[in-house]
Amino acid sequence: MMRVALVLLTFLTVWPAAAAGLFETEHYKVRATTVAGGLDYPWSVAFLPGGRYLVTERPGRMRVVEPDGAVSAPLSGMPEVWARGQGGLLDVALSPDFAETGVIFFSYSEPGPDGDGGTALARAVLDAPAVALRDVRVLFRQTPKAPTGHHFGSRIVFGRDGTVFVTTGDRGQHERAQDPAINRAQVIRIDPDGSIPADNPFVGDPTHRPEVWSMGHRNPQGAALHPETGELWAVEHGAKGGDEINIVRAGRNYGWPVIGYGRHYSGETIGVGARKAGMEQPIHYWDPSIAPSGMAFYTAERFPAWKGNLFVGALKYRLIARLTLDGDTVVGEERMLMDLQERIRDVRQGPDGYLYILTDSPQGRLIRLSPDPSS
Repeated sequence: MMRVALVLLTFLTVWPAAAAGLFETEHYKVRATTVAGGLDYPWSVAFLPGGRYLVTERPGRMRVVEPDGAVSAPLSGMPEVWARGQGGLLDVALSPDFAETGVIFFSYSEPGPDGDGGTALARAVLDAPAVALRDVRVLFRQTPKAPTGHHFGSRIVFGRDGTVFVTTGDRGQHERAQDPAINRAQVIRIDPDGSIPADNPFVGDPTHRPEVWSMGHRNPQGAALHPETGELWAVEHGAKGGDEINIVRAGRNYGWPVIGYGRHYSGETIGVGARKAGMEQPIHYWDPSIAPSGMAFYTAERFPAWKGNLFVGALKYRLIARLTLDGDTVVGEERMLMDLQERIRDVRQGPDGYLYILTDSPQGRLIRLSPDPSS
């Protein structure tokens, strides 16, 4: 049974003012080192061979960052991006067969013919020496698009079976979020070539779109595969209160806007309250909201005391929430980087076992977190 878990334990730790420095956590002194700066609202980072990084900038540019922090010119070949409000160039992920194919997947807000936009997922071949994308192909387009600049979702996760998940938000149209005939407030699951997996939960149901895996998600901007169970976990923005972590299962309805914790910005209660039969409960929620962004499970050895923990970035309080788990239950939370003065947009575990974050600003940074030897 899924259970809501409130925070049992909170530690507040402070980021020093310098771009590189130390901060204290429950288990470690952590050194924060700026790998690269001057990034224009970076949204996502992926790790390339040879210690390089692939970074998206929300205004519509993708760049390669060298190990020494040198930032490339924008890659050519990028399709037109509808960079309005929260929209723009968003997530990026290397295909599981990247070493052989050079294929990457990226999500973005795509313009429509009527001046509107919607979440799209594309694949391309990365030609790093030429600073270019080749053979760009759009695999999924949110239908219909919308004129608002809100709630694109947009995290990309590869399932163990090779399928691709991409999260989508309600586009600021919560009244349409429960309509199964359109793309609103859903997690989408497709094959890497854009086709629909035969075992998707609504295949053959004429009332639902076949690419839909789950529905009722307000704006999931963080997602990751659980390293042991292989299940998809997602974190999504609530309204005024009620940010949620959900285990995203086939065919399930996660309730937005019929149920939710917190309230609408108007102060009104969300739908019928917190619960309704047939709709899923989150395993954890925050009220007041932290405005969650990227998320990652930690599985490496650099921080052994953190192995198995879940890390969630926060835009509102400029922090990282480190969540300790007992199975599917959150049993503790440590809030780190409380004095960063920059919003956290993405959190990733690197292949070197360190944690990496992106800060959300016109002078955004890629920062590496490593344990200080004196810990």
